[in-house]
Amino acid sequence: MNLENKTLFITGASRGIGLAIALRAARDGARIAIAAKTAEPHPKLEGTIHTAAAAIEAAGGAALPLLVDVRDEAAVEAAIAQTAAHFGGIDILVNNASAISLTDTPATEMKRYDLMQAINARGTFLCSKAALPHLRMASNPHILTLSPPLDMQAKWFAPHVAYTIAKFGMSLCTLGQAEEFRAYGIAVNSLWPLTTIDTAAVRNMLPTVAGASRSPAIMADAAYAILTRPSRETTGNFFIDEDVLRAQGQTDFSIYAPLSGAEPALDFFVPDEVAARYPR
Repeated sequence: MNLENKTLFITGASRGIGLAIALRAARDGARIAIAAKTAEPHPKLEGTIHTAAAAIEAAGGAALPLLVDVRDEAAVEAAIAQTAAHFGGIDILVNNASAISLTDTPATEMKRYDLMQAINARGTFLCSKAALPHLRMASNPHILTLSPPLDMQAKWFAPHVAYTIAKFGMSLCTLGQAEEFRAYGIAVNSLWPLTTIDTAAVRNMLPTVAGASRSPAIMADAAYAILTRPSRETTGNFFIDEDVLRAQGQTDFSIYAPLSGAEPALDFFVPDEVAARYPR
């Protein structure tokens, strides 16, 4: 199974992991709606919906750039409808859009708290709700959310409780909707990186580990492996990227290695039992 002629609606696909997933799908000739907020060049962030569209088309896919803020219910519903009309349906939803603020309780302004909740948990729920009627008509429908395993240890909450609540809210959508949508044959899964990934967010928020971060291509390859599986046999999982690829027989991960040559740094929210399999 591949993604030829499949339609993907990917939030936050103008850069980083979202764009990497889009480019991997484009190599099969997939059709991709790029739902993101950046239409004009940003002084601190690479990429726009238009540069992403050009890259997707150059990789062999079809692209539909859409200016979408996932906090805006009307905009999301319009973008989903436009995608389905333009490409003849929607097969896959990738909930990638996310906001981050690694601040403790006193340092977290309520407008930042609300932003993270609105984009992460609410945005994931809204996009899944809006895409559902179209996914129900697809032959191998998937929802893939970029969110962590639900590992309820205080150490993941204490340093940045607001961010963790918002991020785990995305994972709770996976937990509930996997069962809710099971009867429709829609796979609902989460994917999370074992290590930090070299994205604009990491470079801006965690500059000390940016040099120890893997390429977004590892997340794209893991996402591809999940999205090409039978949907009725692949649901309700909280996947870790390297686990997914090792299960396929991949053993060489040097192609994703940090450009600095450093040992990759473990990401947040990686459960202890997973980290133990990959000692550093």
